[in-house]
Amino acid sequence: MSSVSQGVSSELSSLKGSDFLSSADLNTDQIFAIFELSKQLKYSRRRIDLGNRVLGLIFQKASTRTRVSFQVAMARLGGQTVDLNPQVTQLGRGEPLQDTARVLSRYCDAIAIRTYEQKELIDYSYWASIPIINALTDLEHPCQALADFMTILEKYGDLKGIKLTYIGDGNNVANSLMICGALLGVNVTISSPKEFEPDKAIVNKARSLIVNGAAINISNDPLSAAQGANVLYTDVWASMGQEKEQSFREKAFEDFSVNKEMLQLAEKNAIVLHCLPAHRGEEIAEEVMESDSSRVFDQAENRLHVQQALLAALLGGL
Repeated sequence: MSSVSQGVSSELSSLKGSDFLSSADLNTDQIFAIFELSKQLKYSRRRIDLGNRVLGLIFQKASTRTRVSFQVAMARLGGQTVDLNPQVTQLGRGEPLQDTARVLSRYCDAIAIRTYEQKELIDYSYWASIPIINALTDLEHPCQALADFMTILEKYGDLKGIKLTYIGDGNNVANSLMICGALLGVNVTISSPKEFEPDKAIVNKARSLIVNGAAINISNDPLSAAQGANVLYTDVWASMGQEKEQSFREKAFEDFSVNKEMLQLAEKNAIVLHCLPAHRGEEIAEEVMESDSSRVFDQAENRLHVQQALLAALLGGL
């Protein structure tokens, strides 16, 4: 094992058996170590065998990238996944969470959960004796943030002085971008209509974690926020569970579309990110989505690599 690999393993060894419920569950050095391990795995410079360990998937919400990336990540690590679909298990018939968590802890080595309330993850963490991973809640999407910042690091080689501007709803993705960005010393601006700004408690939490003099800013002016950005990031205006608000949100966000004009306000070599799925012609213009500035599909691929690294760390495969 190279000295770089040894350093990564040493930095991440303390995560064995831990939960990953929030971007704040990692420190700055651990995040950069995950990026390094992700790069090693991505370019086949390191192989990790988890010895047939099992990841359970509890997904209360629909998923493509998160589900598939976790499944492929475990397969590449020599493990396997079990789909615990609530529609075909006792999860959907009201079995108490504390019973489910303790039983699954006897069968699985970790559980990735995609659900609505963050409290559900906290409850699973309390009752389970195995790592619980946040695969998305209404509060945070920490695995997505890891892939996002790895993609930015690939582009720029360094995160120091980077300005990321997120244009859109102050949702779970925005929350994790602020927290993870603060830990990495990235300047993060969230630009949303006034009634859709991120939760103040999350903003304050992110600001309490800032390193290297970074800043977390909230703006209601998307054009001003886009000025000089190295990264323009957007997401759907109505997340899962908010479909009935679609028409109302379309009107509220009509000035918050990442289009060619907005991209021209950013730095010359700025990149564009979107966590997908995208509504082309709404939050992002077709020509921007398909432009040379777009790193959307690199970003989607990196979900696989960061989750593979995360699983290796949490399951003690280093």
